[in-house]
This record gives sequence, C-alpha cells and structure tokens, in this order.
Amino acid sequence: MDTTAALNGLACVDCDGTHDPADAPRRCPDCGGVLVPSYDDSALDVMRDSLASERFDGVARFGDLLPFATDSLVTLDEGSTPLSSCPEFADELGVEAVYVKDEGANPTGTTADRGTALAVAAARAHGAEKVALPTTGDAGQSSAAYAARADLDSEAFVPTRSTFVAKAMTNVHGGEMSVVEGRYPDAVDAFESAMADEDSADWHSLAPFDSPYRHEGAKTLLFEVVEQLDWSVPDAVVHPTAHGLGVVGSHLAAGQLRATGLADDAPALHVAQPEHCAPIVAADDAGEDDAEVWERPDTLVGALEVPDPAGGALALDAVRDTGGWAVGASDDDALEAAVTLAAEGVEMSATGGVGAAAAQELATSGHLGSDDVVVLVNPVAGNKENDVLRSHLMRKGV
Repeated sequence: MDTTAALNGLACVDCDGTHDPADAPRRCPDCGGVLVPSYDDSALDVMRDSLASERFDGVARFGDLLPFATDSLVTLDEGSTPLSSCPEFADELGVEAVYVKDEGANPTGTTADRGTALAVAAARAHGAEKVALPTTGDAGQSSAAYAARADLDSEAFVPTRSTFVAKAMTNVHGGEMSVVEGRYPDAVDAFESAMADEDSADWHSLAPFDSPYRHEGAKTLLFEVVEQLDWSVPDAVVHPTAHGLGVVGSHLAAGQLRATGLADDAPALHVAQPEHCAPIVAADDAGEDDAEVWERPDTLVGALEVPDPAGGALALDAVRDTGGWAVGASDDDALEAAVTLAAEGVEMSATGGVGAAAAQELATSGHLGSDDVVVLVNPVAGNKENDVLRSHLMRKGV
C-alpha cells in the first residue's frame, strides 16, 4: 500500500504499540485495542492555500492528512457535502448561527461513505477478495457500492428491521446480504461467526473500529466544516451517535488541524443518542470510562439502535477532551426537530433529528451560548428514512 510520507504506522489506543500498516491488522495484535493512524506532525506540510488549489474533490482533497496516497483511494467523489445555514433554528436555540452538515449528499446518502472509501482501498491493497461487516443498514449499502468500484465482493449482515432502501440498494450494487432475525447484536453475532469460518480467510472486516480506516475517513467531515467556515472553528458540533465513528473522527481531525496550524482551537464535540438506546450518554452521566451494554434498546431511529458501541470509550474521550456533552433525545423530539428543520428547507433525516433535538436540550440546559456557532451533523439522507418522518406527521394529523 502506497502510504503518505507523514504516516508513522498504526498506533494502538490501549497499549501504545505501533504496527506496520502492511500487516493489515483488524485490531492491535498485542492487546486487541483499536488502531488509529499515527503521523509525524513535522512532516505534515499542508497549507490552506494548497488545499484550495488541490486538483481533487471531496475526501481526496485531504490526501496529505490521510494514511495513504490520494491515487490509492477507492472514490465515488464522496465528501464536499453542503453546510447549510438554518437561521430560524438558530433563533430557536438562541445562538448566533446553526449549520447542518448534510451528509445525505454523499454518493450512497450516508456519512459512512467517507470511511468506506479508505477502508475498501486498504482491503484491496491487502489482497482481500471480499469485504464484510455488520450494520444497521446504511453502511451495508456504502460498502457494497465501494466494493463494486474496487472490483471486490461484499457482504452485509443486517437485522430484519433495517430499512428497505438500505437492503435493496445493497443488492442493487451487487453486494450479498444476510438478513438476520432479530436486532443489531444478532447481526453482529452472525458476522463474527462467518468471519471465524476458515472459508472466510480472504475476507476483510469493515466492522466499526475493526478497520483503522473508517474512523480515519470520518475525520474529513470536520476538515470540510472548518474550511467551509473560512477556517473558523465552530463552537459546537453535534454528532448523532451509534458506534462513535463520527465523533471520534472529528476528535482526530481537531488534533490534526491544530498540529498543522490549519486551526488553533477545537469545537466542543457533543454526542446525541436516542434516549432508549443511549449507552454512551449513560456512561458519561455515570463517569464511566466505557459504555456498558444497553439492555433493552427501543427506538424508532434504527440507524442508532446500537446497544454495545465499539467506540464507546473513544467517543467518551472525544466528548470530555473537548468540553462536550452526551445527550439523549426522545424519538418524538427527534422526529419533531427533523421536520422543523425540513420546514426551513433542509432535508433532515430522523437520525439527524436526534442531533437537532439534543441541540435543543443543550440550549435549554445552558450549554450553548448566544454567540455560539453550532454545527449539526445529518448523517443520512432524509429520503432514506421518509417512512418514519411521514408516520410522525400522520400521528399529528398532518
């Protein structure tokens, strides 16, 4: 794999060991910890002007801040998603400005595309024949599309409640799919069982935090936000959170922005989860270092129904290191917030609505100030979750 000059290796977040990317580990071979690309900051020669003049679009524009060369990416021109101003919602929150980072504009309608572009590129470089992952749905579609682009096979293990759109488009892109009776943990069990089979020796895992590259690709979201705000760092970024890929990616990005001098500060990173599946929120409230399994997950926002987040500890680190909060939101509040923003012209998903409702709670609790610039991440295209949003309106008699 053609790595960038600044890459030192893959560092374990638990034991501090560093490993060669060429060895293609899922996790740290010494302790099983999560791996993150480690860089020599002195070798990161990136300027604002050089990014503006890049010949590439989207995620590829930040190739010098990524683990391998831009030409090695498997890309569908992901990234460069809109940052839409929402002045009416800002007035409601009592803040200076609210922007929605609309990740639904990515090629498969999800923020997962950012990390999939890197993770599938790594799988191809390591000689994988097939990529596989458990998913609540959207990442399965993403992995199928990017695997097709890389001429690899793919398989997604999804629970029965996954959306029709995600399941259908996974097949449309040529991906295989195992629909598992039950909920997301049952899909994880089926995936792990398949990966342990000797016939799966040439499969490459794209499970959250199994690959060092999905959370690495996620960091490009904050790069774009800061650039779109004319290199001004927002005061707060609210991430609807399942496993924690998005908020962990933004935490990595904040560190790199400061290391390169592209920015001097970091935003407060806030985690938002449905109140009836909120393991990271519960862990933060209890002062724990990692999330415990949520015993009875029950939310209409299926994309976020992950009771045992693989990145729970890292998400808590991101929140606490930046002065953020972890906030739960009811399904009704999330859906109402989503349609409120839709009335302002922004096609917010139910998943994104969890972040918007959390921002309302942050404002009510005094954690957002009148001069604050707040960014809400919309991880999924609204039309991928239109049935949940429409049902909410019908219950209101609309």
